[in-house]
Amino acid sequence: MFHHLSSSLILPLFILVVAILSKWYFSPSKKTLKNLPPSPAKLPIIGNLHQLGLSPHRSLQALAKKHGPLMLLHFGRVPVLVASSAEASQEIMKTHDLIFSNRAKSSVPSILSYNAKDIAFADYGEFWRQTKSIAVLQLLSQRRVQSFRQMREEEADIIVERIREISSSSSPVVNMSKLLISVTNAVICRAALGRKHGGENFKELYAQFVELLGVFSVGDYIPWLSWIDRLNGHAVKAVKIAAEFDKFLEGVIEEHVDRKKRTSGGSGDDDNKDFVDILLEIQNEKDAGFDLDRDTVKALILDMFTGGTDTTYSTLEWELSELIRNPHAMKKLQEEVREVAKGKPKVTEDDLDKMPYLKAVVKENFRMHAPIPMLVPRESIQDVKLMGYDIAAGTQVLVNAWAVGRDPCSWDDPEEFRPERFLDSPVDYRGLHFELTPFGAGRRKCPGIQFAMNVNELVLASLVYSFDFRLPGEQKGEDLDMSETVGIVIHKKLPLQVLATPYV
Repeated sequence: MFHHLSSSLILPLFILVVAILSKWYFSPSKKTLKNLPPSPAKLPIIGNLHQLGLSPHRSLQALAKKHGPLMLLHFGRVPVLVASSAEASQEIMKTHDLIFSNRAKSSVPSILSYNAKDIAFADYGEFWRQTKSIAVLQLLSQRRVQSFRQMREEEADIIVERIREISSSSSPVVNMSKLLISVTNAVICRAALGRKHGGENFKELYAQFVELLGVFSVGDYIPWLSWIDRLNGHAVKAVKIAAEFDKFLEGVIEEHVDRKKRTSGGSGDDDNKDFVDILLEIQNEKDAGFDLDRDTVKALILDMFTGGTDTTYSTLEWELSELIRNPHAMKKLQEEVREVAKGKPKVTEDDLDKMPYLKAVVKENFRMHAPIPMLVPRESIQDVKLMGYDIAAGTQVLVNAWAVGRDPCSWDDPEEFRPERFLDSPVDYRGLHFELTPFGAGRRKCPGIQFAMNVNELVLASLVYSFDFRLPGEQKGEDLDMSETVGIVIHKKLPLQVLATPYV
């Protein structure tokens, strides 16, 4: 009887299942009827994660060539929208900027940034608006950036003198990568902390911090595989590095508090304040309208380091490398800089606005070597129609600034380093031209553009004014290895080693 009953139920059960599945798959509210962006084929469970590779900006550029400038991928269970053209970037960072203003959740950066109490990783909302306002109006205003001018010029002088010393020694090969790290670190330490360096172990600690920012956490995309993150030790290492950085920053803050007590609470010359001084003053203002707690102060100081040190050093390293590989561009830049600063012992910041080719070199380098090639991931806060496609709330968004900079639809001969293309072009990197967005654009644009660019332009101009560079031995410029590292900020894999002949 049971067997007979089972057989008699097969047909109605089958009809019921088909009806349910039809309702599920063909309901107008379901994604199957929505107009989704093109997608590469994906695997069960992991989705498209296997297609990322060690250099995601390159892998995703290759996929975009097949599937278009706006693609929908899946990293585990997370839908990920990838933009690889100026038009797609503009739709995300301008037209629908508010909808894409949230940050994608990421476990390791959250650990490192006091549970996202900073500007870079905080969710969009009132807290983020307040901290961004502090950075823009107090820490990185035009007046504040100008107050650090003497310090920038001093550090540029120091790197020039160090190269002179090495060049006249018995081992004249100069490790430019090492010196560029040193100069950017010194500038940020003096501006942020009020001292030359962070201490003996600071550089190693910071290097580990930056490395961890770029690690991939499987658990962020496939939660039931989060044990892999514990196995590879990333989360444990992040907690350890965060604790060490916290101890360091606590010491810095206590130094500033003690110094203020010793000077009878006087605030001193406003132009001589560093970032810690300013943040502690804001914290003590009862009518500030915003409760700036200790962790937020430390998270903002960390932002100044992560936003200003590694990216600026990477930019200078790629600029000098491209100039050595392209002697015509180097010669043209040196002629301009040496004409403007003729007869002076060194370049000053007053000279920089008279150097259009210098600015063209900087832009061309950003086009080819965006320091953070994938920018910082965003997340949509509601459903939206984008370039005719339906994008769901909670979709992670990656803008491949590196691919946009090499898009033949926006650039002639995109693989050639040709600064001349910018001499008669209005295109700039400040977030208004979406074919060039190394600092991002819209609400989540980096607030430290002016600070970074003053360091970048002054150091680069000082180097090419003071020296002629060539590669050691019989190497020619075109022989220079331009392989990249893996991480959130892309550096040269091999340090830039040069011979420098003093010019002035």
